[in-house]
Amino acid sequence: MKIVVLAGGISTERDVSLVTGSMIYKALRKKGHNPVLLDLYLGYEEETADVFALGRDWSENFGAISEKNPDISAVKALRKDNPACAIGPRVIEICAQADIVFLALHGQNGEDGKIQAMFDLLDIKYTGTDYLSSALAMDKAISKELFRKYKIPTPKGITVCRKEKQMIEAWSIFPCIVKVNCGGSSVGVYKADDRQQLEASLEQAFAFEDRVIIEQFIEGREFSIGVIDGEALPVIEIAPKVGFYDYKNKYQAGTTVETCPAELDINVTRAMQSCAETVYRALRLKTYARMDFRMDSAYQFYCLEANTLPGMTPTSLLPQEARAVGMSFEDLCQRILDSSMEKYGER
Repeated sequence: MKIVVLAGGISTERDVSLVTGSMIYKALRKKGHNPVLLDLYLGYEEETADVFALGRDWSENFGAISEKNPDISAVKALRKDNPACAIGPRVIEICAQADIVFLALHGQNGEDGKIQAMFDLLDIKYTGTDYLSSALAMDKAISKELFRKYKIPTPKGITVCRKEKQMIEAWSIFPCIVKVNCGGSSVGVYKADDRQQLEASLEQAFAFEDRVIIEQFIEGREFSIGVIDGEALPVIEIAPKVGFYDYKNKYQAGTTVETCPAELDINVTRAMQSCAETVYRALRLKTYARMDFRMDSAYQFYCLEANTLPGMTPTSLLPQEARAVGMSFEDLCQRILDSSMEKYGER
């Protein structure tokens, strides 16, 4: 198949997306497909005729993930045409030539449904869930409303804007987590142990977005569960060696101990997997996703959020969960591809 692997963009998760895209691209080549790896924002400057016949290694210039968030202003400075446009030169032309686009994007303009909606209008096939479910999952405030409606346990929390000082002053649960409403990869996520730290965390979070979540911090263990076609994979436990599961601990090798399958009572395991499947249905998800959980000392677990385009980097969780049931990284990519084609009535 002719496949465009679309990565990069200008979200705060750009670096993660580039590595995800590179990994998927290499896996698809091993599976015998004819993939092209594109940066959504920087695009392609050369002629697009016969682009799938070039036979080049499209991943050679895609780098690793640093400990810090990417410098988006520096990325924008690389654009030669219109830096305000989120879609790079010739991206649409090349995507239209493909049998399907494998979305390796994360965060804004990738995981929020905007690209999916654009592709729907242009009749371009893509992997993963649709624009509506992407938007529902990306907006944490809406997700939490749906969690409560479907009786999915989730931490107590509020959504606030910068001017809503009365709501912020009324918050009294510590420790707590402050996080941007539509972010990912733990970018813009901070832990506050008291009101002074809360105010500092809010100031940092508001630098990313105008809407911010304040929620109860669940003391205990952290888990994640991938769901493919509505069926949960094994539970994986994430235990950072220092601090909590922030951007650095997610993507720097050796900073986190990950155990899959997680060492849990079978009844707890099944209940958490069932909850992940309920989240999948509640958010109207399709093809695949990953749900994040925390569990306290009384074995009560809480769903934090759903990720509709989970990372596929060397340290990412979904590939580890798939490996636990005998599915290689290449087979996982093929499974996502097959499931996505079935979404369109094809395979």
